[in-house]
Amino acid sequence: MLLTAIVLFAPLQSPPPQKKSPVTQSAPKQLSPSEELQKTIEAAGNDRAALVHNLETFLDKYPQAAERPQIYRALVEACLQLNDAPKAASYAERLVSLVPEDMSITLLAIQLLEKTGDEAGLHRAVNYSSRVLSYVQNSSDDEKSPRVSPEQWTNEKKRDESSLLLVRARLESRLHDRAGARLDTQTSYSLLPNSAAAEKLGELDELDKNYSSAITNYARAFSLLDSSAKSEHRRELRQKLGNVWRLAHGNDAGLGDFLLATYDEISNASIAKQKRNAAAKDPFEFVLRKVPSGDAYPLAPQKGKILVVNFWATWCGPCRALEPYFEKVSAEFRDNPSVLFLAADCDDDETLVAPYLDEIKPRTTTVFADGLDSLFRVDAFPTVIVLDRSGKVSYRSDGFGDASFVTELSSAVHRALTLLPSAPPGSSN
Repeated sequence: MLLTAIVLFAPLQSPPPQKKSPVTQSAPKQLSPSEELQKTIEAAGNDRAALVHNLETFLDKYPQAAERPQIYRALVEACLQLNDAPKAASYAERLVSLVPEDMSITLLAIQLLEKTGDEAGLHRAVNYSSRVLSYVQNSSDDEKSPRVSPEQWTNEKKRDESSLLLVRARLESRLHDRAGARLDTQTSYSLLPNSAAAEKLGELDELDKNYSSAITNYARAFSLLDSSAKSEHRRELRQKLGNVWRLAHGNDAGLGDFLLATYDEISNASIAKQKRNAAAKDPFEFVLRKVPSGDAYPLAPQKGKILVVNFWATWCGPCRALEPYFEKVSAEFRDNPSVLFLAADCDDDETLVAPYLDEIKPRTTTVFADGLDSLFRVDAFPTVIVLDRSGKVSYRSDGFGDASFVTELSSAVHRALTLLPSAPPGSSN
């Protein structure tokens, strides 16, 4: 009846021209905020400036939109691409307030505020640093990946804590909190001796005109510099060291000897700290660690086998050249359960090893030397030794010359096998 009434009475009415009968046209569909957001993003295309403008307009209209975390992330990324660090910092901080548990965005906010922040911003960055530092310090072993050994977890946690303390020290220094900066920097260095912390301590000493201490810390920083450090940074650090040395001594006399002595001190301390299997006198008493898992790899179960060990380091060019030849001999004896080939890494900085192995992808079992190099007095790389079944050296090659290495090593293994042709009962690969 209602529909009939509308049809009957419609012709009798005189509606305004701009309005059409509801029977012939429906009202435009109202977009939801999510649909409107999608149209906003699509309208910007690949124009980052347009995207920022559109998203900000959307937030003005929907300040409490459920998609705010995703929008803020997109704004941070777009502003960084537009080289607008202050605006990126602003949106990063808004994101931190929404998801304070997200440590990665908190770290980004710290970096941006350190670069662009005023005094108030630097104070907030200090607070963020303390928050992330507390998170790292309170993280438990339950959070580690099962593929990460407890030792690796502890080392990674120590590195993160040391780095965060140094970040906070830089911020405190910019806020003229010299005491706080010194305490955090000293703690960073104590946790993990590193070049950046030593350099910062040198700078603080120089400001206090404590030139003797500044010399020591700059020399430590120079000695601890990573091999990948830029030449400009190395030169700058050398200039800082030379400057305070001249302030203290009047000229450069003796600086070279002091720097070499500091380098030896740092190296010996690092070796002593990482010394393992100190009480072991026999190679089969050693418990090594597999790379990169860090899992224990005792040599005792391998007693009675011919053991072939390649001692190497990531920084050693000849080691890289020797690798395919060592692999070739290893492949020759792969099906012989009486022979075991090992590649023993001797790097002081173990963090360099996993990326190196990802690049060269060796097939030989790889372990950390963990003092085995000291037992055999390995002081040059590469060094390859063959141990007979009693654990005595039957072949040794120091350095790498040419492809004749393959024939020599293969012959050495065959000779060791002929001495005692049968392996002891129960031995396994």
